[in-house]
Amino acid sequence: MKWNKKDVSSQAVKDLAARFDLDLLSASVLARRGVTDPGELLYFVEDDPRYLHNPFLFDQMEDAVDRVLLARDEGEKVLVFGDRDADGISSTVLVYEALKSRGLDVRYRLPSEDDPYGLSLKAVEEFAGDYGTLIITVDCGISNHAEIERARELGVDVIVLDHHLHRRDELPGAVAVVNPKVESCGYPFRDLAGCGVAYKFTRALAFAESGLYKQQVALLNVRPANDAYTLEAVRLTNLVETGRISETIVPGMVELEKTRLVPFLKDRQIFVWDGELQKKLLAKAFGRAAEVQVYDIATDIGDLIPAVQSKSLLRLREQSRIAKYSDKAAGEIDVFASLFVSFALKKTSYFGEADLEALQLVAVGTLADLMPLRNENRILVRKGIAALNAKPRAGLAELLAKLNLTGRRLAAKDLAWQLTPAINATGRMGSPETAVRLFLGQTVEERSRLAEEVIGMNQDRRRLGTEGWEAVLPDARKSLEAHDGKFVLVGRDDVNRGITGIIAARLSNTLRVPAIVAAFLGGGTIVGSLRSLRGYPVKALLETCSDLFIDYGGHDEAAGFSLPEGNWDELTRRVLEFTKAVELEAEEESLSIDAELPHDYMKPEITDLVDRFEPYGEENGPLIFLTRDVPIASMELVGKKEQNHVKMLLDYGKHRWPALFWSAAERVERDFSRTDRVDVVFQVGRNYWNGMEQPQLVVMDVRRTGEDGTH
Repeated sequence: MKWNKKDVSSQAVKDLAARFDLDLLSASVLARRGVTDPGELLYFVEDDPRYLHNPFLFDQMEDAVDRVLLARDEGEKVLVFGDRDADGISSTVLVYEALKSRGLDVRYRLPSEDDPYGLSLKAVEEFAGDYGTLIITVDCGISNHAEIERARELGVDVIVLDHHLHRRDELPGAVAVVNPKVESCGYPFRDLAGCGVAYKFTRALAFAESGLYKQQVALLNVRPANDAYTLEAVRLTNLVETGRISETIVPGMVELEKTRLVPFLKDRQIFVWDGELQKKLLAKAFGRAAEVQVYDIATDIGDLIPAVQSKSLLRLREQSRIAKYSDKAAGEIDVFASLFVSFALKKTSYFGEADLEALQLVAVGTLADLMPLRNENRILVRKGIAALNAKPRAGLAELLAKLNLTGRRLAAKDLAWQLTPAINATGRMGSPETAVRLFLGQTVEERSRLAEEVIGMNQDRRRLGTEGWEAVLPDARKSLEAHDGKFVLVGRDDVNRGITGIIAARLSNTLRVPAIVAAFLGGGTIVGSLRSLRGYPVKALLETCSDLFIDYGGHDEAAGFSLPEGNWDELTRRVLEFTKAVELEAEEESLSIDAELPHDYMKPEITDLVDRFEPYGEENGPLIFLTRDVPIASMELVGKKEQNHVKMLLDYGKHRWPALFWSAAERVERDFSRTDRVDVVFQVGRNYWNGMEQPQLVVMDVRRTGEDGTH
């Protein structure tokens, strides 16, 4: 196995540390991972929800909010329609709770049993027949063109809250489509999970209850500039900047009414910082006859944010944290805008107790759907996990108890490996509404009973997964050969539709190629799951075969589809033809090392650094360290059934570290022995035993010192 440690400039590391107040080790890890852009680095350094993107950056978010407000005012019946996986279940609960708490007449529905993915004609027609008038799809809907058209015919409006890929240049005819993967949506981050989109919608609804919703606001600042005065103004709607202007005025040269400032500020409430000073500066620029009706908001902001009281914008600019994360120098008007947004969010009780409960579900759904842990996903998941550790919300608390996870400090890995599979199992076993009821249950007794049902479904899912794996593996190996070692395509009638994704993922990871696993349901329909690997272009394949599908959708790495059984042979032919023209990215077994640590760095406090880079997952793997010339203090073979694993105690001088090297028993005495000094590549983890937590190393590779293979 190759060890790769990317070279980084020591000066670049020092500069990064100085600019963003980082220790040198953290700065070197970020530099080695290529996280140096201020806008991206922000999300590795900051936790404040203020840095989350404004939901009204979605160009159709206001339309979605207005339609829901109308439904509330008119007493309409609303249906939240979700997906059957953990992301869809979380999304359904988030939107349902938000609407219910605002007095709407709302119910929910998810695909169950053999229902197809996404909004169905049956669901639309039954809801319309019950005098329903508004459907909100969550984690689905972007590809349901026919169903949304049918809803329109029946007098039912549809709002689509989704994050899946969509047909090129074609969106469904909904009253609003909120999807970060729509290129023209206006939102700056494309990789929100479905529950992330749902959460943004609930935040927009909350803001709509404030007095600032749709208010046309302008911020004005005048400052001296040599023998002239510079006037800067920013327009905001729903706290989104919609325009800015800057003019330099020489006194006596132009009247106020003839500047661009007047039409820019027209019909807007104008706020200033330090009203007396601003009025004096305006009088000097335009004469005492010039009048601008302004409101001095400095006192209001200072009352809510005491740290800024009695300080000038110039002084606050020097102290501004957000200015560090901009590629351009922040001016006084930028600081004013940032302060105003922070003030408005605090005034509207943004990020209160309800958010802490909601973000627990956002963390679960985001991790379950394997979304990249970059940009604002880092804050959403980190805050959600912190809230879960502090006070698990209803439903999650009971599920954690059944999984024996209560009282443990949970990380992203724990949620991804233990919690989300249990929630996903309800959908795979045809009953996702069980998980929804778990999270909405009103009593501990009810939730405990439902949590037990969820655990039972997960056990059934595991059994089916084992049986399905054994059934498809021989066919998969034949398919791999037929596709020249580049793809696997398997379809059978003895595979449960709920586990096609699990088996496709396992085949992909085992055979190291992209894989499709399909279930023949009977009645003439096939459903399948696709998992990508090594750069295989999922979206392009789906579009090539789109005319064969009843429905399809997904992400860059994972997708699903349904099609008539009569189209199966043509699908297999097109997949084979398409794959022949694809070159998979080469794979080489290697470890990318984040930092080489001296022995005196190996103290328990290293776990603080590891925690700072949480959450770990997609596009942010666990930190990998290297230490050299380490004595092995003790070593033994361990294992429940067979002693396949190696347990070691590594001696770093002041501190000795327990270490576990999985499935490495055969390497003992061949590659290293008890008396050797070794170079070790490892991750820092925690071991839980009898309620006690102890740091330990998870060894990834070992070499005798001197047998260097680092690059």
